Amino acid sequence: MRGLMKFIIALLIAGVSLVTYWCNRQENEFTGETQHVDMTVEQEIALGLQAAPQMASQYGGLHADREAAAEIKRIGQQLVNSSGAGNTPYQFDFHLLADENTVNAFALPGGQIFITAGLLKRLSSEAQVAGVLGHEIGHVVARHSAQQLAKAKLTQGLTGAAAIAIYDPENPASQSGAVAAAMVGKLLNMRYGRNDELESDRLAVRLTGKSGYDPRAMTEVMRVLEQASGGASGPEFTQTHPNPGNRIAEIERAIQQEYPNGLPAGLIE
Repeated sequence: MRGLMKFIIALLIAGVSLVTYWCNRQENEFTGETQHVDMTVEQEIALGLQAAPQMASQYGGLHADREAAAEIKRIGQQLVNSSGAGNTPYQFDFHLLADENTVNAFALPGGQIFITAGLLKRLSSEAQVAGVLGHEIGHVVARHSAQQLAKAKLTQGLTGAAAIAIYDPENPASQSGAVAAAMVGKLLNMRYGRNDELESDRLAVRLTGKSGYDPRAMTEVMRVLEQASGGASGPEFTQTHPNPGNRIAEIERAIQQEYPNGLPAGLIE
């Protein structure tokens, strides 16, 4: 009887998780995709603004070089204003972080975008900076954070249901099944993350080109990231981001699709 009750509870949890996920659908006006998200744009903006100070503090706070910080804001706003991203309701703001050692850039929900001094000092052109910021803008307009939260809730519900169904307090070996279920959920979310990165690369090609920057600079950024990683990485399926070499091929494909007749003249390199 106890086993049957566990199975019924697990089914109910799984069913509620699936129905909640599939019923929360919204069309993304920027990408044209129908997405599974369960928060409003206003909630995304509020969440990003709330998290921004804490995230900045993890990287030593904002950089003291006001001129460099102003340049990041200028390039970022040029991308927003020229590409159509400025027509979205997101409140974009661009920040230079003080961390000189970490090579990173990231976007919070709603438009708060950060780049570390450690990455900036490795970039050699304005177009490369634009490529990095364009990629992060892509995450925002594609609502990747909202999608990740919805998917995380789904996988958490499903793996929790599986753990309830599998676990037997009188059989310690059943614990390994619960751990395996949790790992499957984690790997699923990693896969979503890698797909999001590739979509942001493709969006960055569009965003940079429309803003007058040469999107080919993004392939140079990938080589910078590859060099920063020391060329050493584990199997790609265990990583949140695709390896830079694979991203270069996707970026080149996206450039060809966006500009089948060749890139326009006069782009900023």
